[in-house]
Amino acid sequence: MKKYTEQELKILNEKFREAKPDEIIKWALAASDKPVVTTNFRPYEAAILHACVSEDPSIKVIWCDTGYNTPQTYRHASEVIDLLHLNVKLYIPKQTAAYRDAYFGGIPEVNSPKHEEFTRQVKLEPFQRAMAQQQPDLWFTNLRKGQTSFRDSIDILSYSRDGLLKVSPFYHWSDEELDVYLAEKGLPNEFKYFDPTKVLGNRECGLHA
Repeated sequence: MKKYTEQELKILNEKFREAKPDEIIKWALAASDKPVVTTNFRPYEAAILHACVSEDPSIKVIWCDTGYNTPQTYRHASEVIDLLHLNVKLYIPKQTAAYRDAYFGGIPEVNSPKHEEFTRQVKLEPFQRAMAQQQPDLWFTNLRKGQTSFRDSIDILSYSRDGLLKVSPFYHWSDEELDVYLAEKGLPNEFKYFDPTKVLGNRECGLHA
């Protein structure tokens, strides 16, 4: 896939500022051979999943499950997977939750020296393994402006630290706009979501920053 310069990305982001998500997705897919969309089934994830599979029903959906999701999230994930017939590629930590409970004494606090290793085990390593095995040339995400200070600094199109083009079709959308999208498409949502590596809702998870 073409590598865009900073200036080209700026022009494209300005062009897509008012574009509909499906238009952005179509444009990106046309230039990609191995696209993926990542999800953790947090609130509003059904929107990006629906938008992507509507354009490419067989697109690979990478789900890195930390093992600490709520029962509501797991039920929501199952419902969305069945509803949209998702081509899910599931990745989980190499260590069991029982191992981490014994090793860390539970989920480490953010300021604990153990937190970095905990995050590596439950989130970073599974994600890196997923990307290494799937070898995508395009990465769809549901990053949105206003979620974290880092996400405010990017745009619809941005590059990961590894140089992979990230496409966030709903970047400029509000929760209210996504509520309407989900209602119109008959899609479920779920708010009882827990990320053991973030604790605070406005803290960056580590995969994007």
